[in-house]
Amino acid sequence: MKAPAPGASSAADDDEARRRLDAYSYLSAPERLEHVGIMRVFCGTLLADLSVSEVMGKLRQAAAPAAGLDPDTLTVRLEQLVRWGNLLRSSHTVKASSISEYQRSRARYQLSKVGERVQRDADGVLAEADAAREVSNELLTLVERGLRELAELVTAPGGIEPQEGLERVSTLFVQFTEFADSIRDFYAYLGQVLARYDLDSAEYQGFKELLLDYVEAITEDVAFRSPRISAALDTLWSHVPGLLARLDAHAQGLTGLSPQGDGRLETRIQRSRGRELADWESLRGWFSDTDGQGSQVDQLRDATLRALQSLLANAKRMLRSATGEMSRRRDLLRLARWFDEAAPQDAHDIAVAAFGLYGARHLGMPPATDEIVPAYTSWWTGPVVEVPVALRERGSRAQRGRTSKVEDHSAQKRLLREAARERATARAAAADELRSASGRFAEVRLTSAALGLLLELLATALGNAQLRRRAGPGGEGAPEFELNQAHSEDAELGIRLTVRRIAGARCVLHSADGDLLLDDLELDVGRTSSNPADGDAEVSVS
Repeated sequence: MKAPAPGASSAADDDEARRRLDAYSYLSAPERLEHVGIMRVFCGTLLADLSVSEVMGKLRQAAAPAAGLDPDTLTVRLEQLVRWGNLLRSSHTVKASSISEYQRSRARYQLSKVGERVQRDADGVLAEADAAREVSNELLTLVERGLRELAELVTAPGGIEPQEGLERVSTLFVQFTEFADSIRDFYAYLGQVLARYDLDSAEYQGFKELLLDYVEAITEDVAFRSPRISAALDTLWSHVPGLLARLDAHAQGLTGLSPQGDGRLETRIQRSRGRELADWESLRGWFSDTDGQGSQVDQLRDATLRALQSLLANAKRMLRSATGEMSRRRDLLRLARWFDEAAPQDAHDIAVAAFGLYGARHLGMPPATDEIVPAYTSWWTGPVVEVPVALRERGSRAQRGRTSKVEDHSAQKRLLREAARERATARAAAADELRSASGRFAEVRLTSAALGLLLELLATALGNAQLRRRAGPGGEGAPEFELNQAHSEDAELGIRLTVRRIAGARCVLHSADGDLLLDDLELDVGRTSSNPADGDAEVSVS
């Protein structure tokens, strides 16, 4: 037999715990009220499977929040409960006379064990969460009497009859479980009341009577009977294993179930209270310190002491409140009454006066140039702008201290003038180079600056040219465009470019950046003309 891998059992336990916790998901889902109504329908039945139509009928009969769901939506809710483990798909055999009848009745659901347990606990919380549960103090007397009588019967010659022992053990643990649950619920409610520090005189008086009378009676009864219960358990303890074995031999219960088939089917059994040794250890640990961490009786005594301390703290608070030293409860109640009686606008004024809720001052603090962010960036995640100390601490924008002198920018201005002068000189030299090379562009090699100026003038000339359109020969065919000549000039450089269109002409411009070939164009560079009417560029259709 192969040994399981290390950690395999832990992973399986985690998966099982996660699966069981998923059964609580429907209580926090957005459709929680509908899910609770559906689960109450299934919890109202025993060992029954229901179809969608049957669930819908019971929901409408109970006027549940899910009564208005249509069949498709209800099916979605049921399937979701199946995925969470609260419901199971039923294996009920369907007899139908048609396909439509089969589709309506084939989906049937039944309640799972974990789903029933979760819904039962949820209903208990919804019904009794805020109520003060009485402590079943009389059950502690019955527990003491039952343990003492059981110890006498077990230690007697011949022992106890198995059936009588089974009845006494079951009764004993039912009584103890009910008593322990009532103690936990009551002290949980007591802790909720202790957390309040706004008790008035009437509430404090009721709380004092509850604590001093009821709690005192509980703790005194527990303190009186705990030693007797511990003594009975000490007498009975050595006989508990034999008693449990005798009870199991008499009535096995579900433990008699054996694996079926090939033995791979395992049934987990939850025994009745008192049928396991762990139940007896829990009972003994409630009244005696068995593990060195204190018994539940000790914790009960400590909880009562903390409750008395909280009672004294509330009493001191109320005394200070009466002398006006600490509490502002009366002032806050008067302010609340003003709010309740005031008109909306007056309520705003009262809030401003009472809490200082003045309008916000919007301060324009421009960020640094390298921290400019888009307008849609949230203030929570955006960069922080450094606020000056004077504005942050005194709310003043005025400059303090000695005024700094005006910064001298003469050096920067001189550098800018020299750079502009160098650019103007370079463009003038490029213009002279173009004028000298006019008519023999194929023979010279232009500099980069000269070619750039020439392309700039060429783009301006072609962009400003007027197009003239004419039809093809005989008025048929696609229209053609004709460019006679176009002009551009730079008056500052004293240069003028004329562009003519000549069929078959080839103009090659050589430069340090490469060669440029212009087909059907002829370029003429000269000085600017003093006659402004020297022909505008015309384009005609050929």
